[in-house]
This record gives sequence, structure tokens and C-alpha cells, in this order.
Amino acid sequence: MKGTMKGAYLPGNSTVDIKDIPIPTPGYGQVLVRMKSSTICGSDIRAIYREHTGKGPEGYQNKVAGHEPCGQVVEEGPGVKRFKKGSRVIVYHIHGCGLCHDCRMGYQISCSSPERAAYGWQRDGGMEDYVLCDEQDLIALPDYLTYTDGAQVACGFGTAYEAIEKVGVSGNDAVLVTGLGPVGLATLMMCRKLGANKLIGIESNPYRIELAKKLGLADEYLPVSDKNVDEVLELTGGHGVERAFDASGADPARATAIRATRAWGKIAFVGEGGTVHFTPSPDLLHGQKTIYGSWVTSLARMETLVEELVRWQLHPEDLVTDRFPLEKADEAYHLMDGGQCGKVAVCFDEELK
Repeated sequence: MKGTMKGAYLPGNSTVDIKDIPIPTPGYGQVLVRMKSSTICGSDIRAIYREHTGKGPEGYQNKVAGHEPCGQVVEEGPGVKRFKKGSRVIVYHIHGCGLCHDCRMGYQISCSSPERAAYGWQRDGGMEDYVLCDEQDLIALPDYLTYTDGAQVACGFGTAYEAIEKVGVSGNDAVLVTGLGPVGLATLMMCRKLGANKLIGIESNPYRIELAKKLGLADEYLPVSDKNVDEVLELTGGHGVERAFDASGADPARATAIRATRAWGKIAFVGEGGTVHFTPSPDLLHGQKTIYGSWVTSLARMETLVEELVRWQLHPEDLVTDRFPLEKADEAYHLMDGGQCGKVAVCFDEELK
């Protein structure tokens, strides 16, 4: 396929630059994917959109933005084995070397090679008409799921699912989620499907609390305050929750997640950035609690998640409150930056509705 297309770049001054760029040609083991939906992640806002603060894996190298792409294969390069023209695919947003220990486990997110390149950061991502993808980075999208469902699997839901799998959630558990941005909301959605007996959300943004209420994602909603730990204890018979997830990256929220977890409970830190201050002996050690760090997910676990979403009849796109065409990507990023929204998607073709 020859010709030019549109691509969105983030110069780092809270604007979006739309450029005309060539449509790439797939090489060995690669395919060209027609974009259908590319959702915006909070890390894009934090580390690229406002200013270029990211280093290492988050170091933006003036590539087409968007690391949550989903679309349909339109052209195959030589050596392609599984995904053919017409395949509906989710793009795992990190291309790893394939040879280091983490890549061999499917955790390309943790690839230790200099060859590691994330879509939307070190190689062109989803905010363009066509994306050049290595076949090894693709996951099949079932017909039951929309492309906008799949775009969220590529990062937000995969990240939440990884943390849930690390700590384990069942009908035995009361669950606390601090930070009800898209990842926090996704965590609540899936914990509900896994049978959690009580779901509690803490959030500072009234809009996001109202969105969670509208979607029926939790049983109790608490605005951020210095009384949150006592409030959670009261809601759980004085014991605290069995499982807690911080999706905010905020110091007080992380401390609340630790202190509001009962003895022998498990806590997962998912939100990026920030710090945390707590007193290890009374807050953690004496309660025999465990804190897990969790960063994105693996290829295999994303494939499992896709199966689970179909089994649960769960649509991640329910979290999408706003859709924009590519030419209005500046409006999409501006809205996401303001926080008065759920998930924001840049959509193409039938997904733009």
C-alpha cells in the first residue's frame, strides 16, 4: 500500500501536531494494521503530552503517539505465520527483543534489551491511520469484542488484570480501590465479575465517582479525606479489606490502601509515579501484609483476559465517555488532561459513533 496518511505527535507543550507521513510497508514478520480505535492512557498525559518527562522505557522519541492500538490487518509482510489480511488484532504495546528472560515469559514490558521499543514512545503508535506491527506483538480480538474494547485491553485492562491475578480476588474478599481513573474503574469492573463481596472506591474527582456510580461498579464510594482508613474499617466490620489496589500513584492513597487492609491481606500498587510514606511495623509487618508491585502484563495473560472478557460478557468500552476522529486528537488529549471524563478514544471507521 502506497501513499500518505495522518499521524499525531506530542511536542510536549500540551498540544497535538498532526502531520502527513508515508504509509509504511511491512517487512519480514510484520503486518500493516488499519487503526480502528486507539485510547489515551494517563501515562501519555503525565510523561509526554504536558512535557517530555519520561526516561528509559517512558522516553518519548518523537514518534506517532498512542500505545493502546487496536485494528485490522490490511497487508502482510513475508514470513507472517498467523495473522492474515482481515484479522482483528490488539497490539501489545511493547516490542521486546524476544530473547531476554522477561521476553521469554511474555513480559515484553520488562524487556532488558536496548532493542525494546514501545509503540507510541520509541516506535510509531496508534494515533495514525495505519500502524506497522511485528506479528509477535499481536493478540487476536474475538468477534464479541469491539475494537474499542480491544484498545483498552492493550494497556488499561491488562494492567488491572495483572494486579488482580497477582493478589487473587474471589468471593471471600472485600476490595478497596484508591483512584478511580480508567485503571481503577477497570479493576472494580473485573473484581465484581470475580465475585468480590464488597467493593469500595476512593476518589478525589467528583466526576469519576459519579461515573462509577452510573456504571454500578462499587458498593461504596468515598471522597478522599484523612478519615478514609476509619471509614473503610467501619464498612468492613472493623477488619479492613482483604485486597486493596492503588491506581492513583498518590502518596496518601497508597498509605490508605496499606492501612485499610486487614491482617494477612494483600495490596497491589498499580498507579505510576509519586511516593509513599508509612510506618512499616504497625502498618505492614505486624499485620503480616504483602505489597505487590505490578507493571502492565504479559502476552499470555492478555490472551487469557480476552477470553475472560467474552466469558464475563464484559465490554471495556463502557468506560469510554468520549470519541474523537484523528483530526480532532488535540481535543481528545485536552479532555483527557482535564480529567472530567472516563476513557477517551480516537476512533476510525465504524468505531467512530
